[in-house]
Amino acid sequence: MQNSDHDVVIIGAGPVGLAAARTLGLRGHNVAVVERWPELYPLPRAVHFDDEIGRVFGSMDLTAEIEAVSDAVPDHYEWRNAAGEPLLRIDWSGTGPNGWPTANFFSQPQLEQVLAASLENMPDVTLIRGADVVDIDERADVVVVGAADTAIATAGKLTQATTVTRTFTARYVIGCDGANSLVRRHMGASLHDQGFFFDWLIVDTIPTDDPVWSPQNWQLCDPARPTTIVSGGPGRRRWEFMRLPGEDPAELGTLEKAWELLGAWGRTPANTELERHAIYTFAARWADRWRAGRLAIAGDSAHQMPPFAGQGMCSGLRDAANLTWKLDRVLRGVSEPELLDTYTSERSLHLQHAIAMSVELGKVICVLDPEQAAQRDARMIAGGADPAVVLPVAARPVLGAGAVRVGDGLAGTLAPQFSVTADRTRQLLDAATGYGALLLLAADAPAAAVVGESLRQALAAGEVAPATIAAGGSPDLFDHSGAWSQWMTAHEVAAVLIRPDHYIFGAASAIDEAHSLATEYATCLMTGHAMPATTSGVS
Repeated sequence: MQNSDHDVVIIGAGPVGLAAARTLGLRGHNVAVVERWPELYPLPRAVHFDDEIGRVFGSMDLTAEIEAVSDAVPDHYEWRNAAGEPLLRIDWSGTGPNGWPTANFFSQPQLEQVLAASLENMPDVTLIRGADVVDIDERADVVVVGAADTAIATAGKLTQATTVTRTFTARYVIGCDGANSLVRRHMGASLHDQGFFFDWLIVDTIPTDDPVWSPQNWQLCDPARPTTIVSGGPGRRRWEFMRLPGEDPAELGTLEKAWELLGAWGRTPANTELERHAIYTFAARWADRWRAGRLAIAGDSAHQMPPFAGQGMCSGLRDAANLTWKLDRVLRGVSEPELLDTYTSERSLHLQHAIAMSVELGKVICVLDPEQAAQRDARMIAGGADPAVVLPVAARPVLGAGAVRVGDGLAGTLAPQFSVTADRTRQLLDAATGYGALLLLAADAPAAAVVGESLRQALAAGEVAPATIAAGGSPDLFDHSGAWSQWMTAHEVAAVLIRPDHYIFGAASAIDEAHSLATEYATCLMTGHAMPATTSGVS
């Protein structure tokens, strides 16, 4: 029997669990990550992250490490019909509003290795592999987690019957333990299911020749067999083939069938190493609650979605970013546990946008009737393959009610991260200001000259750092590109309060309204509830 005490126990060492551990460890908390498999899972799964998630990795001080194992998309993402005509074209090149490439592709084992390695030199974070959690006992002031150490071969077969029981105690437990989450079941959470199910064969390859992929990522919308062709990360390529009605899943899942389907694309054992082939059932569902008492869930434990928008892992990392900054405050005793109630209300609504978008894209892609496909093709070609014209209209992704200002048009939206100049160095906003909450003020003088004592006290109560920004004068941050000035002018704001997860709490049209903004934020962090936006306040 081995026992250990921690602030947080995270069950599951996938990208979401490892990211949560890294983030909490950077904030000084004692964390144990408990993973059932004895070694890192060596095969690909997720392959894409967007510029917002690049920013999340940056906030974990892993920019260089993540860039080294990912490829930025150099061109556009395209859908084509069976005749090769473009139906949709989305520009994925260049830098997104979060300061990272718009779209990035990677191999999940390499990404997980980076995240796991980042924990090795963190004195308060422990990664324990080969420990299968079998029991969760939530008590008044602690959670007791029981795990069985079992020798498991890489093929997943039991090779040794002996087990050693471990017990972990923690103030909080985060379940990042997948679609069949034990933590979710223990919470009594139920799943909302959209009833969207399709089987696809996923084939991951390593080309051994030197092909040119143009465009790098595209979708064949052929009713004979819808197919996805995308990067699998540096040096890799992925094909996804939809299972047709009446097609035997067992036959589709064979190695022979994988090579048969790849052969139509000119890929053979002579020029390709087949790394993995597996049938996945795409589903769209989410849990009705993501936190109960001292338990919380994130990633696949809380939701699953079709991959058509590339937002599965991205959504899980948004979960980790949202939950960890709040949990940090609760663990330090500067916020009440009620703040954690905002995790479900905020993320669930935001997540439903990603699921709805993925499902709507799937409905367009997964058309098997030739006549319906022809009608779709004609509509999208007539629309010039312009996503604003040919794709279903989707709601703007915004957080649900929670630690965001009520009645504020920017509240709950993601703040951009344009480059600034600080200390004569051009850098992204987060690097220049740190990774806590930030009050950004449109002023051409330093914050020390702009922020009065009452505002300073209100900011201190919410642990918010002030900074001024302008394209001239002597602000804390010089807006050398003018992007920040343009953004603030477009939204008619002079002050914006950005939370540690980069989402906007609220904004004000004048600097002398910043006091109310800061006071409301501090109150919200204590009560877990935001007040309606006001227009009063002095600096």
